[in-house]
Amino acid sequence: MAMVVDDTTAELDFSSYSTTTTTTTTPTTTEDDHGCNWNDWSPVVDWGALSGDNDDFHDLIESMMDDGGGLNPARAVQEGCNSLSTDMMMVDEETNGEDFKGLRLVHLLMAAAEALTGVNKSRELARVILVRLKELVSPTDGNNMERLAAYFTDALQGLLEGAGGVHGKHLIGNGPHRDDHHHPTDVIAAFQLLQDMSPYVKFGHFTANQAILEAVAQDKRVHVVDYDIMEGIQWASLMQALVSRKDGPPSPHLRITALSRGGNGRRSIGTVQETGRRLIAFAASIGLPFSFHQCRLDSDETFRPSGLKLVRGEALVVNCMLHLPHFSYRAPDSVASFLSGTKTLNPRLVTLVEEEVGPKGDGGFVGRFIDSLHHYSAVYDSLEAGFPMQGRSRALVERVFLGPRIAGSVARIYRARGEEEGCSWGEWLAGVGYRPVHITFANHCQAKLLLGLFNDGYRVEELANNKLVLGWKSRRLLSASVWTSADSDFVN
Repeated sequence: MAMVVDDTTAELDFSSYSTTTTTTTTPTTTEDDHGCNWNDWSPVVDWGALSGDNDDFHDLIESMMDDGGGLNPARAVQEGCNSLSTDMMMVDEETNGEDFKGLRLVHLLMAAAEALTGVNKSRELARVILVRLKELVSPTDGNNMERLAAYFTDALQGLLEGAGGVHGKHLIGNGPHRDDHHHPTDVIAAFQLLQDMSPYVKFGHFTANQAILEAVAQDKRVHVVDYDIMEGIQWASLMQALVSRKDGPPSPHLRITALSRGGNGRRSIGTVQETGRRLIAFAASIGLPFSFHQCRLDSDETFRPSGLKLVRGEALVVNCMLHLPHFSYRAPDSVASFLSGTKTLNPRLVTLVEEEVGPKGDGGFVGRFIDSLHHYSAVYDSLEAGFPMQGRSRALVERVFLGPRIAGSVARIYRARGEEEGCSWGEWLAGVGYRPVHITFANHCQAKLLLGLFNDGYRVEELANNKLVLGWKSRRLLSASVWTSADSDFVN
């Protein structure tokens, strides 16, 4: 076995990962498990009604800035947002108080976004609204909507304090990123909680790994180039499957090249090397020939294909994870640089997992902001099915992963004013000449079996033959798609 890094290893428990989902019976989630019937869940906010034009928030703000004792949310919604649908304005007087507060928070967030970028934008008005929001919400207390609103408030506050400057740049990921602000043990604990209590982690990893296994079934050497390796958890199941495969050459040599960056971030050279040590130790424990390499990005996070060590006869696979818990702290230009650069190497397969941010439109910043708020409200509600109590575990996941993710999302759409958010990375791949690779029936079935292990609010659907989408209720959350180079002779 090739040993590229020192044999000093750190223990990492991969035992909870299996190569494929083979469960024939799936656990059921009862009403008692989570304290409520999640099939009866419905959002407190009519998101469809909020997706229209919302140009005038001044009357709304005046009515909402009063203290709680004098607040009449129904009147505020009716009088202050005339552009919303009449169905939403007619709020029943007996509506639960939390519903009123949810509406109030959503409209305050919309008003702050409008004040930052609208035709009659006013930084002072935005500042006043955000001060009021900070009085109403906390990222650690309250219901889902209140905690979610706290993180969106922080994101807007960051834009207000540094719009167009260093702080805004920091938020989209050109500066220090999430892990500079969290202890490594918190990051690992939050990751473990997320992958145990929801399908977000395994859905993307398993779908990508199954496609890789099918594409390299007859190869003796496999080389995976990984854009964001994190702790390397994804590759444990692939290693196990390669060792145990019945068809093709036994135990092919697997080589993984992970991208790393300079500085003190978690993707620095030293951190990626530690991941490599863990993977080498795990490969040795199951008897898989394995080697590990790093490819350092340029200072501007540009990827150079010449930095890769290629070996003739290897099946080249490109793996790009941009979903939770992977954090796309790198700027969009860096992702484009990686995908376009690897295309010149004629990869056998490209596996891409990304968030489904909703329908693309010309709604500008406010429209995209509302869609982002909608998206993450679905994420929060889906996580509550796995974290039924408002406890420290869910708060840790929200603080480590969701808060920074929300900040990055809001900053990106602010800097683009909604214009550059017009296509997904999958659509981008098709535009530069990659060919779709069909998702197999086995891969689709594996995804369905996986979701059976979690709350039945999750669903999977297949789109365009090469994409599987994970959804919560009616909302699409993330997708996994499979591609190959236009010059590749790979046929599935």
